Amino acid sequence: MQGLVGRLEQLAAPARDLLQPVLSDPRVIAAWAVVVVAALAVLWWDIRARNQALPSLMKGVWTLVVLYSGPFGLGIYWVAGRTQIDHDSVWRRGLRSTAHCYSGCGAGEVVGIVLAQGILGLAVGWVAAATFGFAYLFGFSLTVGPLVQEGVGLREAVVDALYSETPSITVMEIVAIGTDLLLAAEAAITDVLFWSGLIFSLSLGFLAAYPVNVALVHVGVKEGMDNPAEMEGQAAD
Repeated sequence: MQGLVGRLEQLAAPARDLLQPVLSDPRVIAAWAVVVVAALAVLWWDIRARNQALPSLMKGVWTLVVLYSGPFGLGIYWVAGRTQIDHDSVWRRGLRSTAHCYSGCGAGEVVGIVLAQGILGLAVGWVAAATFGFAYLFGFSLTVGPLVQEGVGLREAVVDALYSETPSITVMEIVAIGTDLLLAAEAAITDVLFWSGLIFSLSLGFLAAYPVNVALVHVGVKEGMDNPAEMEGQAAD
């Protein structure tokens, strides 16, 4: 395993050497913060003006997605999450499913990295394990909780979440945590690279998990979240 990790690090070294100086620049993260605030403002203007029909859960999901990924997250919402989409598809359902997973796992990843690396200063292996545990717990809970609220039994909800969410969470977090540790394993919580590496890794995790969710939706393992255009029709009724 260590040999495999070493080979992967060697292969990724050119990308790391290219990205680290950029991600260590305070101007980059400051500019990114401005862009994220603007993207959040657009999201919430659109939700309040045009998409009140979205359930509270999805409003929260899209807020977190845009918070993590800025204009990239806003673009996903625009393509797949608004009631104005002209038609639904497995690709859009996959985007919504990935966004739902991403909102919970992203929060868990942030908590895990900040606690394990930033505050406790654990070794890399423990940081990876703790962060994966938090990400899985948060993502898993975001699936089980709504199912139980809808009247599904706890046992059934847990079993459903295990087989429907584990593949996408695992892929998302392997890529996200691996990227973050590759870029910023030695960074302290006060370093710009600590936060910019975390931000960058989150979006890569989304991209990695997206085809997994599309496949799960396609074969019927996941439903891919409701069509927002149908929610608009229900609200009108």
